[in-house]
Amino acid sequence: MTLDLSAEMEAALKERARRLGVTPEDLALDILREQLAAPVQFVQARDEWERLVLGLGTNCGVSLSNEALSSEGLYA
Repeated sequence: MTLDLSAEMEAALKERARRLGVTPEDLALDILREQLAAPVQFVQARDEWERLVLGLGTNCGVSLSNEALSSEGLYA
């Protein structure tokens, strides 16, 4: 697949890739992967406020056990 980027978009991609120390191609793939592989949201927002709150969350990919969140688990 080939993507045709505007000169402005290409410059922005190259600049961000330079700052991150990666190739523009790798950065573009990472961005696409992040956007296209986003988890399905099971909770539907009922209004703009809920949409905003739900949009603030970040999928960390793991769920900690109750034991890990206890004081003993945190400092063990």
